[in-house]
Amino acid sequence: PVHTWARRLILPWFSPARVAEYETYTRELCRRLVDGFATTGHVDAAVGYAQQIPVRVIGILLGVPETMSDEFTSWVRDVLEFAHIPERRVRGRDNIVRYFINEMEQRRANPGDDLISFLLNAEVDGQKVPDGHVLGTVALTLIAGVDTTWSAIGSAMWHLATHPDDRRRLVAEPALMATAIEELLRAYSPVTMARIVADDIEFHGCPMHQGDRVLLNFPAANRDPEVFPDADQVLIDREINRHVAFGAGIHRCAGSNLARMELRVAVEEFLARIPEFELDPDGEVTWAGGQVRGPRTVPVQFPVA
Repeated sequence: PVHTWARRLILPWFSPARVAEYETYTRELCRRLVDGFATTGHVDAAVGYAQQIPVRVIGILLGVPETMSDEFTSWVRDVLEFAHIPERRVRGRDNIVRYFINEMEQRRANPGDDLISFLLNAEVDGQKVPDGHVLGTVALTLIAGVDTTWSAIGSAMWHLATHPDDRRRLVAEPALMATAIEELLRAYSPVTMARIVADDIEFHGCPMHQGDRVLLNFPAANRDPEVFPDADQVLIDREINRHVAFGAGIHRCAGSNLARMELRVAVEEFLARIPEFELDPDGEVTWAGGQVRGPRTVPVQFPVA
């Protein structure tokens, strides 16, 4: 029951109109990042590019400075990528909680035009939103909006580095970008959500019991051959593409508009400056798994004019 009002509260911050306001900053940020390595002939497209974008864009929503990006990155990785190591998971969670409790106190005294200030002053049915809910919402915005999107951007960069025909076609046909972005989301879906089984049930021969924890494999659903012709092929001009990279129904990702914008702008700005690039044969591509899957290192090389 909490979900309906909680979701309604934050949706305006992720509407197409609001996301359009963040695009100018995102594009400037991407250009600034590319400026930093365009003359070097090489970059880790994950560490030096993809992973630098979402954390700063989410920072704009939350009203926190860019200088916090490294700390946020470390904390989010502790919570998601290293969740199987209890001390890291707890450390990341505690750091996030402490930081945002302090930010909430500062916004009470000096509110701004940011999500934290908005939530602290919002009312639902005439009642202030509880502090615990505000804290949970801003922490979730950081955790859900960072690793997921940088994984999607990193996967796109890996694909373009390893599929030169697709990369060159996007450069030659920029109008194809929106369609290509949807296909990259389908093919490299970064998120797998979890649920707790409500009642004992057997599904296709697999017994599940009340209280079991299960993963809903969105990436596998997006490779379903009964839904997607040539499901294992990445077709950047795939026109019919009802993927579930952002989930479906009432629990569909509230931040999908923002993620799409970041992914599109990141690819556009990289290709605008560096249309030709490939994996560095002396480097190593590494991937993270778990609930969020994406490349952690994508070393690439490119010619310098």
